[in-house]
Amino acid sequence: MKKYSSMACTSLTSKISSEQCPECGVSFSGRRLEEAPISVPNPFSNGHKAPCAFLVAPTEENILREFDGGSDLHTGITDTKGVVYNYTKTGVRRDHQGWERCISIPLVQPDMYNLINQWDQYLEKFSSAQMWDPLWQSFNEENHNCYSYTLMFINCVLATQSKRALSKDEFTQTFVLPRVKRASKYSMLCREISQNHFYIVDSPKRNSQEGQSDEEEDHKNNL
Repeated sequence: MKKYSSMACTSLTSKISSEQCPECGVSFSGRRLEEAPISVPNPFSNGHKAPCAFLVAPTEENILREFDGGSDLHTGITDTKGVVYNYTKTGVRRDHQGWERCISIPLVQPDMYNLINQWDQYLEKFSSAQMWDPLWQSFNEENHNCYSYTLMFINCVLATQSKRALSKDEFTQTFVLPRVKRASKYSMLCREISQNHFYIVDSPKRNSQEGQSDEEEDHKNNL
């Protein structure tokens, strides 16, 4: 392999589909994906299997349902059974399916038993409030939308725990944006591999450090 460059080659199947590395010519014959020195963690999860979590997913208008960095996103909150409460133009929906591939941010630590026991009650009472009734207040893309619904609920829960409220910018920058960026990079990587069977990067050391930094931030930035 050339010293001045390196690359990450992989495949969407269990076998590496390219016969050789397009950069340095190393043969991939007989090698399996599991033998690759680097793995990229999947940033997506099944939201219906993530209780008491904040979810982010592409809107239904995004036909491909991809995180491409440009499409609108939709947010929701799960109850303890994985039902996704989300605010739309028709009011609060309670989805039992449709959030199988999304970004999930856990909101409750496993040992917070009192909060977990009251979570569904809090969520249902909050979602039944008049302000989420479209007959009383219409959906507004700027200041009365799915994001304001989820963040307001999170701040209500924080208030019950005697914790300070989070501003929109603070919550976005700390919890949402890093994960959305990672999801966009992952989606781009999958598209490149699907189309070309490989993806080349300039510096494996730098990219490895970036990946570790993302994981550390992800672990640190939990509510």
